[in-house]
Amino acid sequence: MIEIDREYFLVKAHKGMTVYHDEVEIEDFEYDEDEDTYFFPCPCGDQFQISKQDLIDGEEDATCPSCSLVVRVIYDKTAFAAKQEEIENTKNPKLIKEKA
Repeated sequence: MIEIDREYFLVKAHKGMTVYHDEVEIEDFEYDEDEDTYFFPCPCGDQFQISKQDLIDGEEDATCPSCSLVVRVIYDKTAFAAKQEEIENTKNPKLIKEKA
C-alpha cells in the first residue's frame, strides 16, 4: 500500500496548489471528436477528461468526474493553440479572407 504524507498533502491543499496523481503527455490521451474532449483512463475505472477548448486556453488539469484525482497534461500550449487555429482555418477558408 502507498503511504501518503498527510502533512505534505494538507500544506499543498492549503496553499491552493493542485496535487497531481500523475503527469501525462497529450499524445497519450484519446481524443473524442464528437465531444471535443481528450480522455485518459483513471485508476478508479472512469476517465480523466479535459476539453479541447480548455487546452487552447492553457489549462493543464485533467479531472476525473468519478473521483478526486487530477493529472497534469503535458503539452506545448503555444503550439497546441496554433495547431488548432490552423485546423479551423483549413476547415473554414472564409475566415482567412476575413482576417486579411
